[in-house]
Amino acid sequence: MKYSFLIVPLLLITLYSCKWNEEDEKSKFRITTTTNIMADAVRNIVGDSAEVTPVMAIGVDPHLYKASQRDLDLLFEADLVIYHGLHLEGKMVQVLEKFSRTHPVIDVGASLPPTLLIASPDYEDTKDPHIWFDVQLWTTSMRNLKDEIIDRKPEWKEYIDKNWAEYERQLQELQRYTQDQVQSITNEGQVLITAHDAFSYFGKAYNIEVRGLQGLSTLSEPGLNDVSRLVSFIIERDIRAIFIEQSISPKAIKAVVEGCKRKGHAVQLAGPLYTDSLGDSDGPAGTYVGMVRTNVDEIVNNLKSK
Repeated sequence: MKYSFLIVPLLLITLYSCKWNEEDEKSKFRITTTTNIMADAVRNIVGDSAEVTPVMAIGVDPHLYKASQRDLDLLFEADLVIYHGLHLEGKMVQVLEKFSRTHPVIDVGASLPPTLLIASPDYEDTKDPHIWFDVQLWTTSMRNLKDEIIDRKPEWKEYIDKNWAEYERQLQELQRYTQDQVQSITNEGQVLITAHDAFSYFGKAYNIEVRGLQGLSTLSEPGLNDVSRLVSFIIERDIRAIFIEQSISPKAIKAVVEGCKRKGHAVQLAGPLYTDSLGDSDGPAGTYVGMVRTNVDEIVNNLKSK
């Protein structure tokens, strides 16, 4: 895929490479991640060994994000860059791939075997990047990331292994919580409907049907036909709640609610769910573990039989 808006960032990378040198001494190892979801995981793994900075702020949609001058500064100031991969960072992909030719970069998605990934229904030869909604799969990817960081910084091994033991315990507890809570949705026919198709891994892992108004990416807006089809589906299945997302405009999903109302079917607008970004750092969804628990509670409370 070629994007004209990538020309300037790619040229800037070339110019920056020319001035990259050993004189930029730092007091602390610097890691730059693309999203705050990844930053939270990396902080749990490396602890105080490194300064971890995400490129994208809270509430930002990574599918639509374009690299800025500040982002390039963060990339070039970093000793290590870590990103999700699997085309999550849609408009930054070419920038990251070119940057990785000359600087230390870890593509987390590349560590997972294709058999564990869900194929994209929208793009040929592309996988769904939203792996963090299967807690077990996220644990596997973070274990792989931990090993890659140790390979690059073997002197951190003992410290990182200790951090990982505690983080893995939290993830295993989160996995049990998610399984138990979703299993409590006993009313048949309930479907998790969201603004875009981010919950396929969640549906597969925890045995709940999911459906999104948009596809895996938010690059294209849903059309009237998409809204009309979803309205018909909701009425046919007698669904009573659908969910907005924190990082996506609620305009389209509200149109679905209005479409149902015009046809005499009342559907509750629930959420927001946190999909491509954490919540505020001082809130319940400010960490990965907190984000998943918050989502699970919101989903179960709205889909469970009253």
